[in-house]
Amino acid sequence: MAAVSGKRWWIVGACLAAAALIAVAMVQIFGGNAPLAGSSSAPSSPSSSTTSAPPSSATSAPTSSASASSSASPSSGVKGLAAEKLAAMTLEQRVGQVLMVSSAVTGADQNSLYALDTLFVGNVFMKGRSTAGQAGIGAEVAAITAHISGSRTVGVRPFVATDQEGGFVQIMRGPGFDEMPQAIEQGQLSPAALLSESTRWGQQLASVGVNVNLAPVLDTVPSAEFAPQNAPIGTFGREYGYTPAAVSSHGLAFAQGMMASGVEPTIKHFPGLGRVTLNTDVADGVTDDITVRNDPYVAPFRDAVQAGVPWLMMSNAWYPKIDPSAMAPFSKVMVHDMVRGDLGFKGVIVSDDICDAVQVSALPVAQRGVEFIAAGGTMALCTNQALLPQMYSGLLERAQTDPGFAEKVDAAALLVLQAKEAKGLID
Repeated sequence: MAAVSGKRWWIVGACLAAAALIAVAMVQIFGGNAPLAGSSSAPSSPSSSTTSAPPSSATSAPTSSASASSSASPSSGVKGLAAEKLAAMTLEQRVGQVLMVSSAVTGADQNSLYALDTLFVGNVFMKGRSTAGQAGIGAEVAAITAHISGSRTVGVRPFVATDQEGGFVQIMRGPGFDEMPQAIEQGQLSPAALLSESTRWGQQLASVGVNVNLAPVLDTVPSAEFAPQNAPIGTFGREYGYTPAAVSSHGLAFAQGMMASGVEPTIKHFPGLGRVTLNTDVADGVTDDITVRNDPYVAPFRDAVQAGVPWLMMSNAWYPKIDPSAMAPFSKVMVHDMVRGDLGFKGVIVSDDICDAVQVSALPVAQRGVEFIAAGGTMALCTNQALLPQMYSGLLERAQTDPGFAEKVDAAALLVLQAKEAKGLID
């Protein structure tokens, strides 16, 4: 795509007044943030040895070229600070906004730093386990987020996510963090009591710089008897109950507590993993051959969307009675038609991990982010930072050669930037 030029030349002649009006209009659109003339590539990466070249365990980054720069009119007709930032970004930086790379909660490695410093990835997922408490974990979050600022992201700060559901799925522990019970135990509380507890848990996350929690789970497991057979959810007690009503009331209470603390909750895994027997993280061919498009088990997601929950995560499973042609994250029927259409969701649609998950292993890594964004997704999550460059490269190369796809990247990046503007994450 052609680079955005900060200088625009108008034909001067008799109509100088008209030209002046055009100049004023351009200043209003770009807010003085348009890139300098001739800036056809992304800002230079730091000269530090940790970021000047990809680590040996990482795949190569794409070579930069003039065609990789920003589009001339990515935000036509859209106003606001987010649109101004999008217009000021190169294509490389926009691709970075629609990606979330993992970094160990115990300390970043070279692959994570390369993704942030050189590939302009604008969001990070704190993975693993730590018992270092608020002081130690807060220091690690501050260290990694320091790499997502300034010229790399045109003054746009990151979404910092983690998995803090409770029970077996609690990444951050130690002094300052409560030991959170499993969701099945949280479901025994009253919704009001769970709202209060979740607000405190959210405040603990916010205190260390986390602003997105990839929770709550809104998957409905059909019964206590089936739960041990339900590998991803029931086996670990991640369900709030065994009816959509119980899941909805308690999942929503958890989500509202997070929002009250300033942390964005993420409802997952749409359209539901409660009926499968295999786990998409460690198995392929995971299929739910029961759920239909207007299934009662979708109700908790609908209720949460109507309540204003800002993030939704897609499942990685197959749902042949909804779309026999594609897994959920790569299905336009599920991502666009159901989430955007049926539910009316306007927030961030994030993928489940599509780097390490065995379920998606048949599709080349470079193609996975492309298929997710093409289906209508907003942000692709990669929990294997060594594979992130392949996903980045695939997105960038497709956007360079396919104007229609480049528009989808722009739309997704704008939505991310609007969400960040709402959270005060844009300078």
